Formats: sequence, structure tokens, C-alpha cells
Amino acid sequence: MERMKNRGWLLAGVVAMTMVVTGCGAQNSAGTTSGGSDAGKVKKIGIIQIMDHPALNAARDGFIQALADAGYKEGEKVTFDRQNAQNDQSVAKTIADKFVRDKDDLILAVATPSAQAVYNATKTIPIVFTAVTDPVKAGLVQSLDHPGTNVTGTSDAVPIGEQLKLIQQILPHAKNVGFLYNPGEPNSVVQLDQAKQVAPQFGFNLIPQPVSGLNDVKVATAQLTSKVDAIYVPTDNTVVSAIATVVATAKEKKIPVFGSEEGQVQQGALITKGIDYKKLGYQAGQLAVKILSGADPKTLPVETAKNLGVVVNLKTAQDLGITIPDSLLQDAKKIQ
Repeated sequence: MERMKNRGWLLAGVVAMTMVVTGCGAQNSAGTTSGGSDAGKVKKIGIIQIMDHPALNAARDGFIQALADAGYKEGEKVTFDRQNAQNDQSVAKTIADKFVRDKDDLILAVATPSAQAVYNATKTIPIVFTAVTDPVKAGLVQSLDHPGTNVTGTSDAVPIGEQLKLIQQILPHAKNVGFLYNPGEPNSVVQLDQAKQVAPQFGFNLIPQPVSGLNDVKVATAQLTSKVDAIYVPTDNTVVSAIATVVATAKEKKIPVFGSEEGQVQQGALITKGIDYKKLGYQAGQLAVKILSGADPKTLPVETAKNLGVVVNLKTAQDLGITIPDSLLQDAKKIQ
């Protein structure tokens, strides 16, 4: 009897301990579900940039600034793993795979090739892109209004017609317009197709000039200068990386270069009605804040630049002997 009594006390003790452990487990599970256990967690964000140039750098910096303004201070509530693919898609894939292995909480992809690399690597980690011209054609989202994937972001698509209209306003007698681009960049091909559709409306003969890499840019520009009245530079990563070379080569022949974003004008292009990439990156950062707060990227519409402004380089205009109409100068941002 004594032995059975002891066994009874032992069994009761085991049951009691089991209930305590189960209760603790339920409490932890509830805490995890409610996000309580993640409240103090430092978020890990991987940043992949296809290459280094001012526009993409500005977009990245704008993204980081937006998170800081929302309380995600670097080193306190968030860490950034900044990576640059050096315009090499195989390197981009390696970086994307690293972010997945590291189980990052979110990935920022700057430019189309970067976004494609990370989307190919993960369909679960939230991805926010910026500086992607056509995310639908790039296979990143199902539509701009309803992405339907783990991807959303900000597009740098600009109305090509607005850019060509600037050329007509400043050079009313221009007929031939060069389009300098890398056919290996999907975003540039999209812009070329748009330009081909719109150019006839302004009476322009569009002359595409492909480049395959940075080493081709100077020669390609020189070839264009003998055929055109103006050169248009889209948001092409290869060409923009060598924009100073494009501007200098064209200036030798007194051919103005029309840009697609402010950074190009700062480096000597004549004028643009285009994007401020820091602001575009900031918008992407605001989307990231929503995702970190629980929003699903598949339901967050892709955004475009909210304000397109005219930016003119007055020194370039003077060097080329070009008069900018007062109607454009009145509200333009002027670079001396």
C-alpha cells in the first residue's frame, strides 16, 4: 500500500509539472503570435544595388532616411547589409542567395537586375524595389495596383513624351534625336519602345545607339554626334554611370544632352523633367516601414515619383550657346 501511495504522489507531481510546462509553452506561443517577442528585435535588411552611380546611391540613401525618420535607426532597431553587384548578374545572384541564407526580414533591391535576382531567390522574404522602370514586364509583380507577390516598390518610369517635348521647346528645329542605351537592360528597352511610339508626335526621327558596356559609351556617343541634333539619355545604368563622358564627348560637337533625372543634369546634361532619386528611394522606404509594421507587399500598390520637376544646368546652356525659354526657367531648379 505504501508503495502504491508513493506512486500516486509521483504521478500527481508529474501531471502538475506537465501542466506548468504546457502553460509556459502556451504563453510563449501567444507572445510570438502577437508579435510581443519580436517587439525588441533588431530588423535585418539586405540592400542590393546593381552598380554604383549617383542616381542609385541617392535612391538607397533616401530609403535609409525614410526608415530613420520612422524610428528605425541603424544599429538600434535595424541593421543594413549593403551589397553592390558591380553590374554583374552572377554577383547579384550570389548576394541574393546570401540574404536568403541570412533570413533577412526585408530586402531592398535597387534597379531592375537586382530586383530580378532577389525575386528569383525568394518568394517569401518581402522585397521592396526602387529605380525599376517596368516591374510588370520585369516579372516582379502581376500589376502595379495589385502586385500579388512578395514584391512592391517605386518605379522610376517617366513620361517619355514630357522629355521629348523639352527638346522641341528648346530646339524647335531639331529633327534627329539620339537615344543612347544598353539593350541588355530591360528598363532601357522599355523606354526605347515608348520613345519610338512618341517621337513621331514631335516630328522627331529617333536614332537608337546601343552600348554593351562602359567601354563602349565614348565611341557610341561620338558616333551619334555626327547624326543627331540632340541626345537623350534614359535611366540606363550603364550609360548613366558614364554620363560625364557622354556630356564631354557631345559638348565637343556642340550637341546638347537631355537627361531623364536630376543627377544627370548635375553632371552636365542640359535639362530634364525627371525624377529626384532620393525622393523615389524615400517613397520606397515608406513602403518598407508599412511592411515591417505588418502590411503584406502583395497588397501594396507600386508607386511612381510623386513630383516631376524641371532641372536645368545653366552653365551647360551657356557653354552650348542655348537659350532656355523663360516658361521653363520660371519654376525650374537651376544648377550653376
